[in-house]
Amino acid sequence: MSKDFNIPPVVFSSGVNQRRSTPPFQPGPRPATTTAIPFMSFDVAQPTSSAAQLGPTNPNLDNEPPLLEELGINTKQIWNKTISILNPFRPNPDLHSDADLSGPFLFLLAFGLFQLLSGKIHFGIILGWTTVSAIFLYAVFNSMLAGWNGSLDLYRCLSLIGYGMLPMVILSALALFVPQGGAVVLAMAAVFVAWSTRVCAWMLVNVDVGSWDEHRGLVAYTCFLIYMLFSLLVIF
Repeated sequence: MSKDFNIPPVVFSSGVNQRRSTPPFQPGPRPATTTAIPFMSFDVAQPTSSAAQLGPTNPNLDNEPPLLEELGINTKQIWNKTISILNPFRPNPDLHSDADLSGPFLFLLAFGLFQLLSGKIHFGIILGWTTVSAIFLYAVFNSMLAGWNGSLDLYRCLSLIGYGMLPMVILSALALFVPQGGAVVLAMAAVFVAWSTRVCAWMLVNVDVGSWDEHRGLVAYTCFLIYMLFSLLVIF
């Protein structure tokens, strides 16, 4: 059985106090966007006509010496000294009267690199032995042979020992292709040690104004000991 419900009608008043329905949130108008940033400027100032007319600040740049010459590295002199060392019977002592360390450093570096190719890291040993050998030559020969007023200085000792390392560099390069510790490498080491000893002793005797002429054997024996140590690095 159904029952009827009486629902009263809804009446909307049109009076003054009528509330207007407004949305809960209405954003305001957005400000106009600008592409430029007012506090950052990336404009690069164009050079003025007066600055463009100045040209290069130093007009003598083309007349400046090369960088190697400014550093005191004379490549032509190093090459001539190297060619002189390749003649073991009569090297030119006049070329070695002007000592330098650029060529010896290259030879020591090459010797260490060839040793590195054979699996040996001897850079520290090579530099240490060269320094000790130069100090030994300087102290012994200036005190025993020529006195403390001798003309052989430590810088020249380093230069002569370094240039005498060229045969040792060749030995370390050739030792890469022969069995290590065999009779072949021993024979090669004897030949190249004699080569280095001959060259270094000849330069020491003739560069130092001939004051060691009567001590050639002692000078040669000292050089032999120095280069024998370096040959042991190659042999073993």
